Amino acid sequence: MLIDHFPPAGLRLRTPRLELRLPSPEQLAELAQLAAGGIHEPGSMPFLIPWTELPAAEIATRIVQRHWLGLGKWRPQSWSADFTVLSEGTVVGLQTLHAQDLAITGEVKTGSWLGLPHQGQGIGTEMRAAVLHLAFSGLGALEACSAAFEDNLASQRVSRKLGYQDDGVERCVVDGELRIDRRLRLTRADWERRRTVPVEIEGLAPCLPFFGLT
Repeated sequence: MLIDHFPPAGLRLRTPRLELRLPSPEQLAELAQLAAGGIHEPGSMPFLIPWTELPAAEIATRIVQRHWLGLGKWRPQSWSADFTVLSEGTVVGLQTLHAQDLAITGEVKTGSWLGLPHQGQGIGTEMRAAVLHLAFSGLGALEACSAAFEDNLASQRVSRKLGYQDDGVERCVVDGELRIDRRLRLTRADWERRRTVPVEIEGLAPCLPFFGLT
């Protein structure tokens, strides 16, 4: 079986409404179709690399290729877990957790997006809570980092709700224009005080070496 050779394929995170997992081929196709249908309103750009400005067919292809590339580059010292998010069996978005030398730095980073039909329902908070539980409770992380452009209020609200604190700003250029990226950081202590979403983790033990842990 695939999980015998790559255990992260069997990793599951479950919250009251959601399941997060590395996607099956069929779910990857659904994720690509969802992204092609739109993940933010026209005129806004929440990403440092404006890949959502591509034609819909190219967006879908980019999603598939990025997932395969991430799996191919996975190493214990440098990994990115791109979890497809399912709500009642329907693919609704992507939640990423990634790290460099986690066993040494104790730091993880997150990124995410939701399909437009699934926004504004609290799903973004719940899926971030799921990977934070994996990071802190399952992988022993000490801190988690995130970032959002100053006009991306939805992402900032999710971070604030989960206990993140300001961690400075970065001046970036997107499509030739200045954008201010607000960095946020969550410590283990703040996570312990603010965690309210119950999360179950399945299949973690055989994955630990793949996350650089023993």
